[in-house]
Amino acid sequence: MPKKILIIDDEPLIVEMLAFRLQKAAGYSVFSAGDGEEGLKQAKAQNPDLILVDIMMPRMDGYEFLKQVKKDPELARIPVIILTASISAEVVDQAKKAGAVDFILKPFNSAQLQQKIEKVIANG
Repeated sequence: MPKKILIIDDEPLIVEMLAFRLQKAAGYSVFSAGDGEEGLKQAKAQNPDLILVDIMMPRMDGYEFLKQVKKDPELARIPVIILTASISAEVVDQAKKAGAVDFILKPFNSAQLQQKIEKVIANG
């Protein structure tokens, strides 16, 4: 059974591109949400092996999403990788405190993206 990845981003083009690469190139089962609120619902319904989440989104940003995931006993074990256009020291610090395991800078390199995802999934 393929590993499941939840992509949460309010930019449909990014979601589409990520989903295509992860499904076609690596065989992952991919599903998505356009904001943190929908992402929480999807995470509870799908029980993914990994979550990729954007920081800047409407309704619930990536930081708040991370906090909600880490507070939920059913979701807290799921590793979360941040998708961001800016890896400033402040963004890194705030995301790590909220529970992120890694970061992917937009625009991302496909090979680097694949390596990070495989590493996080392998470490369970």
